[in-house]
Amino acid sequence: MRSRHALVIEDEILVAMEIEELLKEQGFATVDIADSPLEALDKALRRKPDLITADYRIVDGTGVEAVKMIMAHLGPIPVVYVTGHAKALGEQDNDVVVQKPILPRVLAGAWQHALQAA
Repeated sequence: MRSRHALVIEDEILVAMEIEELLKEQGFATVDIADSPLEALDKALRRKPDLITADYRIVDGTGVEAVKMIMAHLGPIPVVYVTGHAKALGEQDNDVVVQKPILPRVLAGAWQHALQAA
């Protein structure tokens, strides 16, 4: 089984580190963290993620904008939105939303669902 790589798009470093740790506990070998759409795109282009987690509100934009930019370059990638602003997301097709504060089992179920749906 190949090692999995995740991209965490989150501007609160402590939350990003918590998500990183949870993903590593759940089998992701590597995780990149980005706090803005442009940084997220840059990191995704350097190493294509197997999973993206994205907050709604981030530096200089939204996680939705970041995900759209990444997918425009790399094609579909499973996404889990981890946010305290789920209502702002509206209806994101085939995307999974995890409310903050993050419960490890909820995040695990969400990323597994996102990977299976992809």
